[in-house]
Amino acid sequence: MTKSALQIARAAYQPKVPAALKGAVKAVAGATTQSIADQDEILKLFPNTYGMPLISFEPTTEATDMPAINAGVILSGGQAPGGHNVIAGIFDGLKSLNADAKLYGFLMGPGGLVDHDYIELTADVINEYRNTGGFDMIGSGRTKLETTEQYDKGLEILRKLDIKALVIIGGDDSNTNACVLAEYYASINAGVQVVGCPKTIDGDLKNEMIETSFGFDTACKVYSEVIGNIQRDCNSARKYWHFIKLMGRSASHIALECALQVQPNVCIVSEEVEAKNLSLGDIINDIAQTVADRAAAGNNFGTVLIPEGLVEFIPAMKALIAELSDFLAHNEDEFKLIKKSEQRTYIISKLSAENSAIYASLPEGVARQLTLDRDPHGNVQVSLIETEKLLAEMVGNRLNEMKSEGNYVGKFASQVHFFGYEGRCAAPSNYDADYCYSLGYTASCLIASGKTGYMSSVRNTTAPAAEWIAGGVPVTMMMNMEKRHGEMKPVIQKALVLLDGAPFLKLVANRADWAKNTAYVYPGPIQYFGPTEVCDQSTKTLELELAK
Repeated sequence: MTKSALQIARAAYQPKVPAALKGAVKAVAGATTQSIADQDEILKLFPNTYGMPLISFEPTTEATDMPAINAGVILSGGQAPGGHNVIAGIFDGLKSLNADAKLYGFLMGPGGLVDHDYIELTADVINEYRNTGGFDMIGSGRTKLETTEQYDKGLEILRKLDIKALVIIGGDDSNTNACVLAEYYASINAGVQVVGCPKTIDGDLKNEMIETSFGFDTACKVYSEVIGNIQRDCNSARKYWHFIKLMGRSASHIALECALQVQPNVCIVSEEVEAKNLSLGDIINDIAQTVADRAAAGNNFGTVLIPEGLVEFIPAMKALIAELSDFLAHNEDEFKLIKKSEQRTYIISKLSAENSAIYASLPEGVARQLTLDRDPHGNVQVSLIETEKLLAEMVGNRLNEMKSEGNYVGKFASQVHFFGYEGRCAAPSNYDADYCYSLGYTASCLIASGKTGYMSSVRNTTAPAAEWIAGGVPVTMMMNMEKRHGEMKPVIQKALVLLDGAPFLKLVANRADWAKNTAYVYPGPIQYFGPTEVCDQSTKTLELELAK
């Protein structure tokens, strides 16, 4: 296989790890835990894995004679930079305990467990993927482990391969499923431990024990590099406003982190929009006023960062989408008979007065997306809405109105972008390479300590890696009850942007200046080789949250 110069160089990189993991370790139990909400309901659902203590790992001089442990690993959900290093960390950790230990990878996500599709991960396989991006070592998938039949089918292959522990690497839903699986296997004395690792570039799987999900650092650096390039072009040509949508449907962490890195003229934070009950018109007016103010100073260019899930956070749009989804689900046959040229008028006539007015104000292309792009249940697929085009077009229309009113004297031309997949499989930054390897190694320590229903935790990561704190947190500690598909379900609570948190307050303190002036920062490409302050820095978000 042909390799690039970077691949060859990165293969030799040795991830830095917490000092506590560099020899024999012992598990130290801390305080017992409870779920963040709905304690009685969560306890009832997880009687075997609820209320377990926090775990930290400390060096020990006690000699341990560990039996060879066979373990399995699953990559679940969307890709995130560093997944291969998590697997490498698990492998090295198990082998350090006993050279006869084996690690099996279930192929293409949780479905590989159910379908008994697997490979043994040998040193030759692992070494090909150290410090690389992607999940292509074993592939990933979005099969949900949620039925007893699936659990029992998976147990057949686990017993056949004598696998005593299973590591599920995924986001909040995947780790929720991992905890349910851990509870089930504990309830039937299956003899299989289940441990989770926190993954998602969206950054919404975090809490007091999980500082960040892996991949967030790398993805934000990749996006910030490209945004910086656009801003350099923007400041060179001086004739375009760039509307840039970034991944993050449930939370605006990526948009906020990129804003802190590149200092755009506008950064929308969905959580603020919802908290202030802003309308789409409010957002358009704010951007248009920024464009007008910069134009008055002779600057007919700028950048706007937009979180992917914005539309769902605008209360009025959320109400429109809910009514539209309900109407289309119940009137699908009738709607199909309406000529395409008349569908917009038809929808306007069927909605409530308030939602009808909002729908009528939307550009025709977006309005059509809202009615045509629906999932099998009849729901509008909000993620398909090209929010960047919606805002660019509506801002242009508003500026035309302002010009006719004598309130705008500039020129407006827009470019639109969506950065998503570009960041999901990038080679991990030094931070993610180190963090992911440490998460995997910590998972092997949790396995060796006999723990189940835990998530691997590595904290204090703004400090040098030697000072990082490795341990485990019971997954039930992060749970609450939420309505999913009409039923109350236990789920790990998503972490949204905190409007009183240091990262958002940093944006608030600077955005008036960034809106008016051209204060762009150009982070450049992810650095792997060079000064520590360039190569090993964590995200601005973590630095501000931990006040480092």
